[in-house]
Amino acid sequence: MTGMKLLEIKNHLFSSVYPERRRFTAWLLLCAALAAHIGEEAATGFLDLWNPEVASLGLAALRFRFPVWITLLALGVAGLLILSYWVRRGTWWTPAAAYAFIFLTLSNGIAHLAFSLHRRAMMPGAYTSPLLIAASIYLWTAVRPTAADNS
Repeated sequence: MTGMKLLEIKNHLFSSVYPERRRFTAWLLLCAALAAHIGEEAATGFLDLWNPEVASLGLAALRFRFPVWITLLALGVAGLLILSYWVRRGTWWTPAAAYAFIFLTLSNGIAHLAFSLHRRAMMPGAYTSPLLIAASIYLWTAVRPTAADNS
């Protein structure tokens, strides 16, 4: 019985250091998928498609030059990686942040695939979109409450 109690204490101590290990891992995987997606967009000329479309809609403020665009996206990914510190510790607001992150990346991945089907050609970013969608779904499964959480 004493050995069992010692094992429970060790498990409790370990889990208290990383209370949200699965959510943390899923968050980092989604950050990596987003970075890969941004890299593909940069390599395949996403702005060559984006800027004319935005200009035709009359939204000139959303046109970007490559250095500004890639810097903003890199800062965004760096910010998400900084937030992973709090995700690992299970801070109260991180599920809401995770759901926002999931919504944005899932909709981005679906949009790339939908526009590729619509144009009947692979858009920049379409090859990594399934990775983005899969990582978003994995984070969603890690964030959503389970029956064990309610008891």
